[in-house]
Amino acid sequence: MKPRIILLVEDNPSDVALTKRAFEKENISNTLVVAEDGKEALDYLFGKGDWEGRDLTNQPTLILLDLKLPVIDGLEVLKQIRANESTRRLLVVILTSSVEEQDIARSYDLGVNSFIRKPVDFHQFSEAIKQIGLYWLVINETPPLKK
Repeated sequence: MKPRIILLVEDNPSDVALTKRAFEKENISNTLVVAEDGKEALDYLFGKGDWEGRDLTNQPTLILLDLKLPVIDGLEVLKQIRANESTRRLLVVILTSSVEEQDIARSYDLGVNSFIRKPVDFHQFSEAIKQIGLYWLVINETPPLKK
């Protein structure tokens, strides 16, 4: 059985470290792949650039996607994920500090599975990660990917 991957798309090193700590605290032991910008995330998903030759049959079980990213922003990443037949069913959760209503609306218009504002407090953040992990990695039934 292939390892279940979580793709964290986050450019803030402090938020990456916080997410890793929360995963460890909540015993979420899935393989965590970090992409620091939207281009790197798309390269990972489509096997381009530094990720050329990656086994594309082992896509992430869950993508945690920030909106405010360098190079390619999160909404464009989501748009490209949903536009591609091989990735359109991937589970994408926006995990962002944005409080803009239009970001929420646009995310759902583009097909995001869930939109979560990052709690500032570590204990609240850790609880949010625990709930995300419990729901999306344990309770939720993942759709089969298109071949």
